[in-house]
Amino acid sequence: MRLVTIDERSAGQRLDNFLLRELKGVPKTHVYRIIRSGEVRVDKARAGADTRLEEGNVVRVPPVRVAEPSVAAAAPVPAREFPVLYEDDQLLVIDKPAGVAVHGGSGVSFGVIEQLRQARPLAKFLELVHRLDKETSGLLMLAKKRSALTTLQDQFRQRETGKTYAALVSGSWPARTKVIDVALHKYLTADGERRVKAVAADDADGRRSISLVRVAGRYAGFSLLDVTIKTGRTHQIRVHLAHEGHPIVGDEKYGDFALNKALAAGRAVAGLRFERMFLHARRLAFNHPVTGERIELEAPLPPECETLLAHLPPATTPAAPA
Repeated sequence: MRLVTIDERSAGQRLDNFLLRELKGVPKTHVYRIIRSGEVRVDKARAGADTRLEEGNVVRVPPVRVAEPSVAAAAPVPAREFPVLYEDDQLLVIDKPAGVAVHGGSGVSFGVIEQLRQARPLAKFLELVHRLDKETSGLLMLAKKRSALTTLQDQFRQRETGKTYAALVSGSWPARTKVIDVALHKYLTADGERRVKAVAADDADGRRSISLVRVAGRYAGFSLLDVTIKTGRTHQIRVHLAHEGHPIVGDEKYGDFALNKALAAGRAVAGLRFERMFLHARRLAFNHPVTGERIELEAPLPPECETLLAHLPPATTPAAPA
């Protein structure tokens, strides 16, 4: 048994991701099993897989059998910079590409944060302020000082930031559907994968979740939406849009799997292959942690998303009613 004190580098991380990093070689299913059984403790108390760790927490890590590290697991983290949209001595905002995790864990050896730390060895502090799904591209903020991290995370928690995503969905979005106020319940599958489902407002496990939707473009069989989130739930936009009957193009968890397969094979749109999820964090507004100045940043659609839109014929029928 080991007692691990959480330092600046691990603060803010989920318990499951922290353990997956600490227990390299241990099957993911076993990690989730020891969390559920209560063998893992945070400050001597039981904790869930999604518990956010804070600096100074003491995590009890039970004894487990660790497999011999493979050659792949021992491979060094590559140094990598990402397109910078804003940077000063307090924070950094990058344009994250799709297909890159924000951090290692859950079967991912490394992500944005580990690669940036390798690329910036002199940086004394570099932490994620918020997160994006691996499949989502766009604006991602990192803090370069502990004070900036706490201030910016408070803004996110208090909904003082503005986050808007571009999402291409299947079907014609009803023009009058502008607010989605549907509770969400996060759960784990038997193999430890995170999933989210829409539930009734009075469901004991549900958390109120609100998304604002604006139609940005209409195409034959598709709608381009601007979605601004008022709550920051896991997979919120993906589940909300799918719940309304208009899943995001390319979403492998909640999407139209037949359509995704046809798009990836080049059969759905004039021979064009589209092999990612069309969800892009395009706008981020926040107050600077030191000056208080309101800052608004935008990230253009990635080329593959622009190309898909350019190949879609315009809609020929009126918008579907609400």
